[in-house]
Amino acid sequence: MTLATARSLLFAPGNDERKLENALATGADAVVADLEDAVPAGQKETARTVTGRVLADAAGGSLLAVRVNAPATEEWEADLEAIAGLELDALVLPKATPETVAALGTIGPAVVAIVETALGLRQAYETARAERVAALVLGAVDLGAELGLEARTDGQEVLYARSHLVVESAAAGIRSPFDLVHVDTRDDEGLEAEARLARSLGFRGKACIHPAQVEIVNRVFSSTREEVDRARRVVDAYERALAEGRGAVALDGEMIDLPVVERARRILAETERSVSP
Repeated sequence: MTLATARSLLFAPGNDERKLENALATGADAVVADLEDAVPAGQKETARTVTGRVLADAAGGSLLAVRVNAPATEEWEADLEAIAGLELDALVLPKATPETVAALGTIGPAVVAIVETALGLRQAYETARAERVAALVLGAVDLGAELGLEARTDGQEVLYARSHLVVESAAAGIRSPFDLVHVDTRDDEGLEAEARLARSLGFRGKACIHPAQVEIVNRVFSSTREEVDRARRVVDAYERALAEGRGAVALDGEMIDLPVVERARRILAETERSVSP
């Protein structure tokens, strides 16, 4: 598993050793030790200590990441100093903008940038183009509070934000973004419906805040056996047509053109990378 193909991004409070260790055992593609929102103000130093100890001892499995506090806070420098010696796959940056990404410098693990402000949404392309940024995440709770959005069962209140992140990620040449957190941890049906909507809009992963959400997210954002088989047939038919000097090919009555082939190749590539050791 790589950050490029990760589906589930599971956040766990950095000050709670038990929850952090449990998160690492869930099968989440990436586990994020959270030093920011999940940690009370008086527990920040404890969170840095616990996170450093748990992640230093983590063996294989999930990708490892840490969400630091925002650059404008007094915890920023202490967070960066505390995680400097850890072997991280990613650093998760809250309230991301091109300026806050630049404040991290050019050396260090890949950055997963949370877009959760109006300014961050407007500058999503510039953030995604930054050298270290590997993925965007939609932070809908803070964004919704700033914009005065009201939650809807159909998700229409964040449709623009979702589509904007998908477009800007593609334009910047990085992986498709991670969708927003489903805040009701007991609503499995709602989580699955929300994840399927996000996938249909171009997302290829989702942030999680509870271990029970991981299995649903991983399943929804994985290609089915039928999709993989279809992708192989599309690529095989297209390559046979090229070898025979034909410029057009039909499969099961459908004309296969290059965009269809490229989508099939992406499905196969993602499937192969996700099962590679």
